[in-house]
Amino acid sequence: MALRVVFIGGTGQISLPCVEEAVARGHEVSVFNRGRRDAGLPAGVTSIVGELGGAEYARLGEEHFDVVAQFIAFTPDQVQRDIDIFTGHCGQYIFISSASVYEKPARHYVITEETPAINPYWRYSQDKIACETLLRGTSGLGWTIVRPSHTVRTGLPVMIGDADVMARRMLEGEPTIVAGDGRTPWTLTRSKDFAVPFVGLFGTPASLSEIFHITNDRAHIWDDIQRAIGRALGVEANIVHVPTDTLVRYVPEWEGPLMGDKSWTALFDNSKVKRVAGDFTCAPDLETILEEPIRHLQQRLERHRPPRADFDALVDRICREQSALG
Repeated sequence: MALRVVFIGGTGQISLPCVEEAVARGHEVSVFNRGRRDAGLPAGVTSIVGELGGAEYARLGEEHFDVVAQFIAFTPDQVQRDIDIFTGHCGQYIFISSASVYEKPARHYVITEETPAINPYWRYSQDKIACETLLRGTSGLGWTIVRPSHTVRTGLPVMIGDADVMARRMLEGEPTIVAGDGRTPWTLTRSKDFAVPFVGLFGTPASLSEIFHITNDRAHIWDDIQRAIGRALGVEANIVHVPTDTLVRYVPEWEGPLMGDKSWTALFDNSKVKRVAGDFTCAPDLETILEEPIRHLQQRLERHRPPRADFDALVDRICREQSALG
């Protein structure tokens, strides 16, 4: 059955393939955003240009969409605004949360939707938890919460810093950093693979008032991920392992993305979303997972190669001081 769907966002790392999948399934799709990114939306998509919280946004409730897919709400006040606008005015409101909300460290090595949402390290995750709490306490709004993990399309997976800078360092034979010993399993999911079960949740009664994560079933250790990036670039990755707490002492702002996310094992049980949205498969090998991000990287480097700057000096210093320990 064709549904009227609006994506809030719709041109981002994860949302654009979801728009493409929704169109391919015959849904009537609109995209609401500021219209500042030419992302090549599929033919037939209606673009609604406006500011979040503006008059155009408030009028979305009057459209009575079957599905509202919210990709760019990050704070409780933004979700409360959506609750006010869409309660009683849409069939299903899907909030994109994050798998980083899960307990750190997890008490079980495989994460399910029953794993507690407790992240004492990262404000981003804490805000997502607060958004989820608001939704779970509302009435009159058919909500679904979806938690992506590390999902890739245009950006390369690295543990710290700017991925393009880290790639340039690899190309120039300079060392790059992996937190810990590099053997932590980490799950990477292509956005196009995420899109299939995500759109499968649209208009499904069993998805209402439920939480789902959508990830790959297979993980890879961080060293293998960085070595695969190096191979795709035609070089050998020069990896320096640095303890996570040491990195945080150099840059306190790294505590969130490291202690709050990437330094922990991330293995997921996807049986819940498969029961509701249908079975799906994700690319299992790193070469396939990284193919699209590498292509986008090469296009960016052709246009602009990041120059050496303060971040390079910091990485050089950390690598030099860590290597001096032997």
